Amino acid sequence: MCGIAAVHDFRPTPSRLRRARAIGEEMLAALAHRGPDGHGSELVGPTWLGHTRLAIVDLDGGQQPLTAGSSGLWVVANGEIYNHDDLRTELGGPFATSSDSEVILHVVESRGTAGIHDMRGMLAFCVAGTDGYMVLARDALGVKPLYWARHDDRLLVASELGAFPSEVRAVVAEFPPGHHWTPRDGLRPFVDLLSDPLGVDQPVGPAFTQRRQAHAAIRENLVRAVGERMMADVPVGVFLSGGLDSSIIAAILARESEPGARVHSFAAGTPDSPDLAAARLVADQLGLEHHERVYTDDDVIAVLPAVVRTTESYEPSLIRSAVPNYLLAEMAARHVKVVLTGEGADELFAGYHHLRELDLPALRDALAHGLETLHHLNLQRCDRVTMAHGLEARVPFLSRDLLAVAQQIPLEWKVLGEDGQQKAHEKAILREAFEGWLPPEILWRRKEQFGDGSGTAAVMTRQAEALVPDPNWAAIRIPGLPAARSREELGYQRIFADHLGGIRAEQVLGRFATA
Repeated sequence: MCGIAAVHDFRPTPSRLRRARAIGEEMLAALAHRGPDGHGSELVGPTWLGHTRLAIVDLDGGQQPLTAGSSGLWVVANGEIYNHDDLRTELGGPFATSSDSEVILHVVESRGTAGIHDMRGMLAFCVAGTDGYMVLARDALGVKPLYWARHDDRLLVASELGAFPSEVRAVVAEFPPGHHWTPRDGLRPFVDLLSDPLGVDQPVGPAFTQRRQAHAAIRENLVRAVGERMMADVPVGVFLSGGLDSSIIAAILARESEPGARVHSFAAGTPDSPDLAAARLVADQLGLEHHERVYTDDDVIAVLPAVVRTTESYEPSLIRSAVPNYLLAEMAARHVKVVLTGEGADELFAGYHHLRELDLPALRDALAHGLETLHHLNLQRCDRVTMAHGLEARVPFLSRDLLAVAQQIPLEWKVLGEDGQQKAHEKAILREAFEGWLPPEILWRRKEQFGDGSGTAAVMTRQAEALVPDPNWAAIRIPGLPAARSREELGYQRIFADHLGGIRAEQVLGRFATA
C-alpha cells in the first residue's frame, strides 16, 4: 500500500527537529516507488512522520499522515486492515474518513497497545502524539516490512533498508514481526504464531480427527481470506504460476468476483516454460483475462541489478524467484493495483520436497522455522518486487485464521493421501480440500520453485560465468558478507554491497532486532 518513515528525537530542540525533518524527507524520497499516488509529512511533537501513498482504499480521503478526533495522535501506515469495518462498529467512531488506517488511531486511543492484536491484516505503522507518545508495530507474520535504527539520540524508522542514511546503516535492524514498541515499555510481543496465532489467550483448538472436517475448514477459511483481501476501491488481480497454490487462489477469486467482472491473471516465464503452459490451462478453465510476460536470457540479465537492489537480498534462490516476479509485477501494474498471491501455503501445508523425508518431530520444527523466517525470505521478495512498481501483493494463505486451522491438522495428513499411503505429491490435504475446483493435472501438479518452473534458474545457470568472470571467484570476499557459495551468489553480493554498503549479513537475514 505505501512506504513509511519516521524520525523520533529523544532530545528535541528546534535545531534538532529541523535536522530530523531533513533526514526524514531524504528517507521518504528513497521510498517514492512504494507510493506513486502522493506523499505527505508532519512534525508531531518530537516525531517527524512521512508517507508515500499507493491509493487502494478511500482514494480521496486516505492521505497520510492522518489524524482524527481530539487525541492529538497521528499515524502513518503501510498495509491493509481487513477487519476495519468490524472494528469501526465495535469502536463506535466518529470517523473522519473511510480509510482502514484511521482505525489504528481509534484502536490505540481506546485500547492502547493491547488492541493491536485485534487488527487483522498485513500492517506496519507508527503512531505519534504531540506529547512524545509513540507506537511502532508490525503484523504477526511480517508481511509488511519495517526497519529501525538508533543513532545520535534519534530513532529512525523506514519500510526499506535503502531509505536509511549511509552513516546509519551499520546499526539498522529489522523490526520483528508480531511486536509493538513504545519508548516507555520497549519491545513487546502481541502474538505467538506457534501457540496463539489468533491473538492473546485464544489458543489453537484440538486436532481434527476426520479429514473431511479439515477439508471443510481449509476451504471455508481460505475462501473467507480471499474475500477479505478483495477489499479495495481499485481492480484486484492474481499472480498465476500454474502451480497448486496460485491456481487455488485464482479459482476462489473467480468464484467470489461479481458476475461478469473482468478478473485479470498474470503469468511470466521463458518461452515454453512449464509455468506458462499450466497458467494458460487454469486461466482458460476459470474464464480469466490472462496476461503473459515472456522473457529471454537478455531480459533476465538486464533486470538482474535492479532485482537485487529491489529485494535488498543476495540469496540465490530468492533472486531466481524474484526475477520472474519483478517482470510479472511490472506488467501487472499496467492493469491493476492489487494482486493476490499463493505465498505461505508451503509453510502451512508442508509443500517443500525435502520435508517429505523428515520424521514428524523434525517436520514440526521445520514448519515452525519456515513460518518464523518467511518475513525476510519469500515475503520480503513478494513485497519488494511488487511495491517497486506501485503494486500491492496480498497473501490469503497467511491469514491468522487459516494458520490456526493448519495447526489443527495432523502433520502426517499434510504429506499422506486419503488412503494413508504417501502420495507422489506434497500438500496432500490441501489438494484434497479443493477437489473439483481445478483440472486434475493442475490440482496434482508436482511443486516447482518459481525460478525453476518459469525457466529463470536455467537462465542463471547459463549466465553465471558471464556474471562473474573471475577465475579465482571462490577466494573473493565481500566485507560484511559470508563467503559466496557460487559464482552466481558472488555476483549478487557485489550488486548488493554496491547498493547497501555498510549493511551486514545478519541485518539482511533478520537475526537481531534491538533499538
